Amino acid sequence: MATESEDIDDSLYSRQRYVLGDNAMQRMAQSNVLLYGLGGLGIEIAKNIILAGVKSLTIFDARPATYLDLGTNFFLSENDVTKSKNRATACISKLSELNPYVTVTCQSVELTTSSNLSMLDQFQCIVLTDATLDVQLVVNKYCRSHSPSIKFISSTVLSVCGQLFSDFGDNFEVVDKNGEEAKESFIASITKENPGIVTCLENCMHGYEDSDIVLFKEIKGMEELNGQQHPVKVLSPFAYSICDTSGEEYSEYERDGIATQVKLPACIQFEELEKQLAAPSLMIPDLCKFQAPSNLHIAFLTLDKFKAINHRMPNIRCKKDAENFMKIAQEVLQNCNIEIEELDTQLLTCFSMSSKGCLAALCAALGGIVAQEVLKALTGKFSPVQQWLYIDAIELCCDTGDIEQDKFTARNDRYDALRACIGNDLCSKIASLNLFMVGCGAIGCEMLKNYAMMGVASSTGNITITDNDLIEKSNLNRQFLFRPSHIQKPKSIIAAGMTKQINADLNIEANQHKVCPQTESVYTDGFYSKQDVVVNALDNVEARRYVDSRCVSNQRALLESGTLGAKGHVQVIVPYLTESYTSQRDPPDQDVPYCTLKSFPATIEHCIQWARDKFESAFTQKPQMFNKFWSSYGTPPSVIEKLEADEPLEGVIKVTKLLVDRPVNWPECVILARQKFEKTFNHKAKQLLHSFPLDTKLKDGSLFWQSPKRPPTPIVFDTNNPVHLSYVHTMARLYADVNKVTYSDGQIRNEYLIKFLPAVPIPVFVPSNRTIITDETMKKPEDTITSSGDDLKDSAQRIQCVLALNNPAAYFTKMNAAAFEKDDDSNGHIDFITATSNLRAEMYSIDTADRLKIKQIAGRIVPAIATTTAAVAGLVAIEMIKLVKECKLHDYKNCFLNLALPCILFSEPAPPENMLIKEGVSYIIWDKYEIQGNDAFTVQDFLDSFQKTYDCLPTMIVQGVKMVYVPAMPMHFKRLNQRMLKYIKPSNDKNYVELVVSLENDKGEDVPGPPVRYFHR
Repeated sequence: MATESEDIDDSLYSRQRYVLGDNAMQRMAQSNVLLYGLGGLGIEIAKNIILAGVKSLTIFDARPATYLDLGTNFFLSENDVTKSKNRATACISKLSELNPYVTVTCQSVELTTSSNLSMLDQFQCIVLTDATLDVQLVVNKYCRSHSPSIKFISSTVLSVCGQLFSDFGDNFEVVDKNGEEAKESFIASITKENPGIVTCLENCMHGYEDSDIVLFKEIKGMEELNGQQHPVKVLSPFAYSICDTSGEEYSEYERDGIATQVKLPACIQFEELEKQLAAPSLMIPDLCKFQAPSNLHIAFLTLDKFKAINHRMPNIRCKKDAENFMKIAQEVLQNCNIEIEELDTQLLTCFSMSSKGCLAALCAALGGIVAQEVLKALTGKFSPVQQWLYIDAIELCCDTGDIEQDKFTARNDRYDALRACIGNDLCSKIASLNLFMVGCGAIGCEMLKNYAMMGVASSTGNITITDNDLIEKSNLNRQFLFRPSHIQKPKSIIAAGMTKQINADLNIEANQHKVCPQTESVYTDGFYSKQDVVVNALDNVEARRYVDSRCVSNQRALLESGTLGAKGHVQVIVPYLTESYTSQRDPPDQDVPYCTLKSFPATIEHCIQWARDKFESAFTQKPQMFNKFWSSYGTPPSVIEKLEADEPLEGVIKVTKLLVDRPVNWPECVILARQKFEKTFNHKAKQLLHSFPLDTKLKDGSLFWQSPKRPPTPIVFDTNNPVHLSYVHTMARLYADVNKVTYSDGQIRNEYLIKFLPAVPIPVFVPSNRTIITDETMKKPEDTITSSGDDLKDSAQRIQCVLALNNPAAYFTKMNAAAFEKDDDSNGHIDFITATSNLRAEMYSIDTADRLKIKQIAGRIVPAIATTTAAVAGLVAIEMIKLVKECKLHDYKNCFLNLALPCILFSEPAPPENMLIKEGVSYIIWDKYEIQGNDAFTVQDFLDSFQKTYDCLPTMIVQGVKMVYVPAMPMHFKRLNQRMLKYIKPSNDKNYVELVVSLENDKGEDVPGPPVRYFHR
């Protein structure tokens, strides 16, 4: 990645740019990072840092590859182990493939307390993994001796426990604490008192927090506040107080005004490692395990002391070593300033018994978090961890009873590290797992790598994956299984092949189906019933809800996850144990009123949406309508004949107007674009001001043009204005592309346009009396143009006029409808929307936006970064092992994380809601009632069987949108003696149908019941 903003490879980094911003990306591109240790955690950190795009990554590692490494380092092979290759040397070529902009080097260097540390001077950040405590202390002191300090991070994963420590020096500047867009609110009133109270417009929450700084502008009356910054104290979601506005220096507030949040940098002070060891600043990620971080801090310190005494690690499942470990832990506790009521004997014993192992899924999770801390260290973007983070999956190995030791000991295979943590029995269950994963994008790639590390379906089981997308270049920044040579190839097939390269034993079936109602013949109930677990790796809510409904219907466990920039979530869904994904729903997004988008925009987002709609209308919908019309109604003469016979043809008025205006050469494209500029940005503004002059008042006496409505200003075209030229240039190009008009390179240069445009005839503005919608509750009017006899004759006349022209065939040729594509900069789509959006913003005195922001909003681009993806996928894999182990409800962990804050919150999944039908009869979302019928079964038989089986009476039976039996419907009582098969629609491949029923409660009211599966044969 280059160091200049314009040189950032947007085709690769576009999704990450929306997370970090260009300033952070540029700082990363100038930064050198050292990573010490390339075990399971080290390889995860390296992958994520390289994908992010630092200048260089240097790896120090002197260790040969072992079978323990093979179970956690996904770039090592059995050949590397048998030949005892250096871990870094074996991996460097594959790491280098991840990002061509990053220089990756390695050295066989082992750091000791006597190493010459001057070799660290070239790095801006140093990351130690699996280093001894004495080495950590020495390196940390050396980093602090520099000015400014070299940023220091140390992290380790042992067993099912992970540790992270960071020290960025005494004065570390955070330029953006949370990465959120600055919030903006419209002002309804400001009181003249001490303190002044600012109230927002009705139903518009400000979103500020106490001590936030806001900048005021566009206030009428109390103009003295304009341009001033003030801290706020939140009074309610709609009001906040500021400074004393009661003095003479402030006028009375009249109207309008906008308050914009000002994001200020913050300075953070870190303590050195030596101080933090004794009195650690600990994050608490799981309030259900409040004491776990303190106990784990003691555990890691104890392990270092145990190794110093015994010159080895505690042996696997060795009770004697575990007892000695606990004794040392008590001594360590005495020397620490940590408030622990009592050491967690079970946790420390588990840690001792399995510390030779390493959980690859935890390496993935912590590797994502650590890599994000590295990016924070280099850029100052987001708030860093202060200063310790411990996470664990102790639920996986909490049984310290009399289990045979040989079930955990090494067997010199790739699962030694996992076996030491969870035992061979659980490893065998994982190897025979049947798993269905929907989606092979960023989370999907990370999950497949985790499956390979754990040996999922490496024996008798099977992994079925599906994704109907092809690989794009922008995917390579996060979807690490893909390479440039894979672009435009199917994601699922390539992902399966690359996963097999990591672990050839996996059984993977790759499909390219979309999972939706239309593919239920592929992913049938029988298919779902064979799966042990379903994993969502999807990027949209609708698809998630659908898969969730299929899992609920077939009582299958589902692991749900997702990311949005630095944010991520993990949800565990277990039949009869937890609620489902659809049990909780986010409030729906509020639609922008039609009149706001069309005539009264208030924000840049309104302008961008309007420009996007204009693109769809002019370059997609109208060409499609044109093509459909002529393919449906035949040749021009035949159409004229039908019109003269007063035969109405759908869309004829629009199509014929499009026909006569159609450009057939490049100058005509330019003329049409220039005239569109005048109509859109000059005449439109004049018409609005003609309909609603600036002094227009509403019925209550208030001004029509008051916040959030902004009066427009007509824009006068100027060839010296680059935005004006860009609009004409891009629109003319799009018209040319749609209408199959060729043009030369010289014709699309600005020099040609500047010379040509002054001669373009510009129509004079003539005001109209057309009604302008101002009611915010009104939807967009439907296109209900009716064709009268005169309209049909006018349309026929337009066609005849075109036929009389030279080369009329050019006007009737099929158009090329444009398909909006945000990631192809050569097509001019984003350039057109950028120019159009900013011109509309200028017309309404709204702050304009840069191309990057407009591309994100217009293209509905979801910000994404590899660090969050890796963390989320690792946490999902941990929960999958718990599913295989059949843990209890309190052992499962949902997670919400925001690596920007940083915030990591684990919580116990909620149980399913119990829905009461009547006293003694209730159901949960996982319940499904079944009625066994036959060919002769009548509606009355169904009702009788239902009441006998479930002790409640159906009051309505529906299949999809078809009413089977509704007593309130006239004549439905006659259906009681008719066969059920007469009123249901069975499918050929199923012997049952899904029905929806309403049931009668104790009060005689209708209440919804659970799904009903009726077997008709």
